[in-house]
Amino acid sequence: MIINVIRKINLLKVQSQLLWIVLILLFIIGSIKTVNSNNLSVSVIIPAFNEDKTVGQVVKTVKELDYIDEIIVVDDGSYDNTSRVAAEAGATVIQHTKNRGKGSAIKTGFKNSKGEIVVFLDADIENLTAEQVDKIIQPLITGEADITKTKFKRAAGRVTELTAKPLLNFFFPELKFDQPLSGQFAAKRSFLNRIKLEDDYGVDVGIVLDAEVRGLKIKEVDIGEIHHMLSSLHELNLVATEVVRTIVQRATEYGRVAMIDSLGRFIRMEILGLSLVFLGVFSTFFIRPVPVELGIFISAAGAVVAVYYIIKIIRTSYNMLRKAEGRWQTLKSYFYMHSPIIVSALILLAMISTLVGAIHFEDGRVTIEPTSRNLIIWGPNENNKSFDLRGPYIVDSALENETNLIRMPQEAMDSLELGYGDSIYINSQNYSLNQTIPGEDTVMRIPADARTFLGLNVRDVIRDSDVRNIFKNLYAVKHVPVENYANLTINEGVLIKTGADNARIVNIYINDLRVASTKGVFKNGTYGVYINGLRYKNIYIDEQYPEGNYFIYLNDKVIRVEIERPDKSDMIFASEDEGMFLNLIFNE
Repeated sequence: MIINVIRKINLLKVQSQLLWIVLILLFIIGSIKTVNSNNLSVSVIIPAFNEDKTVGQVVKTVKELDYIDEIIVVDDGSYDNTSRVAAEAGATVIQHTKNRGKGSAIKTGFKNSKGEIVVFLDADIENLTAEQVDKIIQPLITGEADITKTKFKRAAGRVTELTAKPLLNFFFPELKFDQPLSGQFAAKRSFLNRIKLEDDYGVDVGIVLDAEVRGLKIKEVDIGEIHHMLSSLHELNLVATEVVRTIVQRATEYGRVAMIDSLGRFIRMEILGLSLVFLGVFSTFFIRPVPVELGIFISAAGAVVAVYYIIKIIRTSYNMLRKAEGRWQTLKSYFYMHSPIIVSALILLAMISTLVGAIHFEDGRVTIEPTSRNLIIWGPNENNKSFDLRGPYIVDSALENETNLIRMPQEAMDSLELGYGDSIYINSQNYSLNQTIPGEDTVMRIPADARTFLGLNVRDVIRDSDVRNIFKNLYAVKHVPVENYANLTINEGVLIKTGADNARIVNIYINDLRVASTKGVFKNGTYGVYINGLRYKNIYIDEQYPEGNYFIYLNDKVIRVEIERPDKSDMIFASEDEGMFLNLIFNE
């Protein structure tokens, strides 16, 4: 009896102890399994190379977190049992046929993952815990960070202390991480999709630098102490080389190298000097509110800076090029570094040549009058034109014995919508329009009487946009292009106006064959149609309803003038009291 009682008491003690053990385990598990309250999908990627001794435990540790959606182990060409061990532990395994590097394995895993949050873990951690993994992920779930990286206690960090930190302090002094290199980190997929992932051991620091430059929130998470397998000196040399390459590459890409080297500084100051020269010249000639003295001072100061630093650039470049080693590579680098100076210098030369071409000497006076061409951009359906460069034009006196002739550049003729051989009446005097003489592509040679009436002086500069305004309301006789009929010339009388207005298309037919077409604005009035200078027909126009057909019967010819659909034009047809509307000249 006593023995049975003792046995029952011992059994109760054992059950009580088991209960306490179960409660403690439940408490520990409950404290580890954190809820993913934002329902963000999470993928864990584990690059591995010959890690069959540790990869299984790493996978099992990650699986303790029930909010992890997928675990991918990328076997980077291992020749041990890494793939089998990882698969048995419950991971999805992707194999590289040969070793391609840690970054390449990470890229493969990332490409084949789906999570909105992507976690990268080393496969050789011997004492990884679920709590440590959760610490890496939680700041991204809660929105506290866009990327997390780890710091931890370990036996050695030779690459970090001797290579990474000194370079980062030099090129990226704003980075203040205890351990810039950490194999364990997590990031949002949206960020990783926008950056270049390195193929080797530079992948970790590359991600951190890209995130920092883009202004993302980076959090360094302390995960305590972890045990890695120590690398050999050969492996550390490889890691250091790839980390250095990545840091220098990013420093170059983000302009950190050019910010600190002497030649880069000289080049920047040289460009500053040239830019000041540009600013001063532009201010002097084109910006009226800037005093001329200030523009000249800015140009002079820029010239001093430019000359000083071009000398320093030449001396520094010469000293570098004297070395025989790597001369070709140095020249290639110089091309990229010096090309901004070359382009700036060419711009300055172009500006100086323009100013030199605008210098005029007259009666002991030097005049500099720089001018610029007018860019004209055409709207749709304007004779299939897109853009044109015209003007400005310089007024000069007529050549000897050319008192009834105006020489005008082709661009000005285009703006007036006239052609060579047409004529224009100025103060009742008829002037024939002719082309410029060689070497005077921008010169308008206008006789003295015409200049006086138009209010122009020799050396006046006319912008293309002012040409029509200067010749506004003048009567002109222009040739209408003739087709399908030989020995026929058609002239029309027009008044030059500014600005397009409602006009009508006019077609001319001979025996129902269209031989010419033109357009212009009609006003209320009478318009005369002439044959060989003799008036044959008066057309009475109501500008509201001008459409119609008007016939002239001439021997065996039936001439029909058709006024049809609306259009736009900045020419006004001359009425009977202003000149000839149409004059058909038969040379038969």
